[in-house]
Amino acid sequence: MGETYEQAGVSISAGEEAVERIAGKVRSTFRPEVIGDIGGFGGLFGFDVKRHKNPVLVSSTDGVGTKALIAQSTNRFTTIGVDLVAMCVDDIVCQGAEPLFFLDYIAVGKLDPDHIEHLVEGVAEGCRQAGCALIGGEMAEHPGAMEPGEFDLVGFSVGVVERDRLITGDHVRAGDILIGLPSPNLRSNGYSLARRVLFEKAGRNLDEPAFEGAHHSLGEELLLPSVIYAPAVLDLVSTVDVRALAHITGGGMPGNLARMLPKGMDAVVSTSSWETPRIFSEIQKLGDISDDEMARVFNMGIGMVAVVPSEGAFRALDLLRGHGHRAAHIGEIVPGDGHVLLQ
Repeated sequence: MGETYEQAGVSISAGEEAVERIAGKVRSTFRPEVIGDIGGFGGLFGFDVKRHKNPVLVSSTDGVGTKALIAQSTNRFTTIGVDLVAMCVDDIVCQGAEPLFFLDYIAVGKLDPDHIEHLVEGVAEGCRQAGCALIGGEMAEHPGAMEPGEFDLVGFSVGVVERDRLITGDHVRAGDILIGLPSPNLRSNGYSLARRVLFEKAGRNLDEPAFEGAHHSLGEELLLPSVIYAPAVLDLVSTVDVRALAHITGGGMPGNLARMLPKGMDAVVSTSSWETPRIFSEIQKLGDISDDEMARVFNMGIGMVAVVPSEGAFRALDLLRGHGHRAAHIGEIVPGDGHVLLQ
């Protein structure tokens, strides 16, 4: 008998079983605009042109980085898909776009239907939270390139916004207020430094308490899923004059706030205006990391920042708190040279 794909390390039957298992989870995310079912060569989405006069499509792609290694080490895969969706949809909402649909790509060393089912369960949950449809994806088995148990997770989202409602930051003015939406954890950023400090330098174990007095493990802390801000932000931009938005991911607040500043403006941030989650101080202490480095790598407890005129600040805070976010006034815009000043 000649060679087979199975002998080369790729199981077609396991892939077919995985598709059968995830079908219901995928369908649970469908919006009315979705055409057909899973299994086609392309995901179909019937764009409703009557809803928009001059629509602009906004897209983003991202992954979960080395947070995947924490999931792999703990054999817990049901939440990391939420992180994947958050990284993409919370990017496009920064330009005022409503997330419409999402696609994922899962690469594994050896395809295990249980593993795939749990990963897609998280992606589907993220899509339900964001209000977008999971309309397609790909599973790839890479024997030789990846070991059994290893995986990578990548996503792609598309949203829509009216051209005259695009948020660009061009209208940011001195005196505008910075509203911060809290992040209770690392989300999906800074894990390479966190892993180096916690495991290589400090010799911590994933099964230990996250920190002194914690009632959950370090593994549980590091796998807490990202907050998805998109629904609250979409409500905000439809209600308040939102002049700019920044998703605080890689690069931290200095790197991401700077992306939304027009020429001639600085952002002044009061770092005492919110409570920084304990995990950040643990990493900083164990790694002897400077304040500047922490701010450049981690979100430090703020995952999204909205810029609103001062007269809209109270309304913005009330609306965001109504969505369950402990939003806070964290700073303001002042004349300057495009710098982010943490005080």
